[in-house]
Amino acid sequence: MYLPQNKKQFIAKYIYEYENWPEFTWNDKQISVILGKVRHLQGKIFGQMGAIGYSMKEDTILSTLTLDVLKSSEIEGEILNYEQVRSSIARRLGLENAGIIHVDRNVEGVVEMMLDSTQRYDNQLNHERIFEWHASLFPTGWSGIHMIDTGRYRDGEIQVVSGPMGKEKIHFQAPSPKVVNSEMDEFLKWLNQEPKIDGVLKAAVSHFWFIIIHPLMMEMDE
Repeated sequence: MYLPQNKKQFIAKYIYEYENWPEFTWNDKQISVILGKVRHLQGKIFGQMGAIGYSMKEDTILSTLTLDVLKSSEIEGEILNYEQVRSSIARRLGLENAGIIHVDRNVEGVVEMMLDSTQRYDNQLNHERIFEWHASLFPTGWSGIHMIDTGRYRDGEIQVVSGPMGKEKIHFQAPSPKVVNSEMDEFLKWLNQEPKIDGVLKAAVSHFWFIIIHPLMMEMDE
């Protein structure tokens, strides 16, 4: 929100419309306290993982990845079968308890994307890899009755809207599709640089930045 000097009226602006976009800033003093708590919890987890046996460690990793896939999908309203997800992950990791459960294509796609991002996190992220992840999420090219356009960035507008038809309220409108490629170029250049900030903070900024651009179209009309 921008306040003119005369202070008589407010002019609404989206974050990407400011001249200093995307130069993110934060309060180091406040953030350092939060990051300290995160590091403390991470240390406790690492200590506990180091104290358990190999087989239990494998099972813990499997359970954690399974929940990550399930919860991430739930955010988008997709409810996946727990046993299918667990079996797919175990098989891809070469674990003995993979089982012979039939796994749906959409589950395999989500698992493939999640494992690529978590197990090969040190690989650079580029446009092609993002497109591959998007295609993995929708292996049939459909989400229910909606056709999904994968393999490229969106060419349509994205809005976050609420309210009944005719009285809709626009809460946010993503950047124009004309600038998505250039926005993603800048984002990926920043993301792939040597980390100059704490990894947890970098992940938070990356998440927020990607959501603002919203480069992928999730549904399209036939």
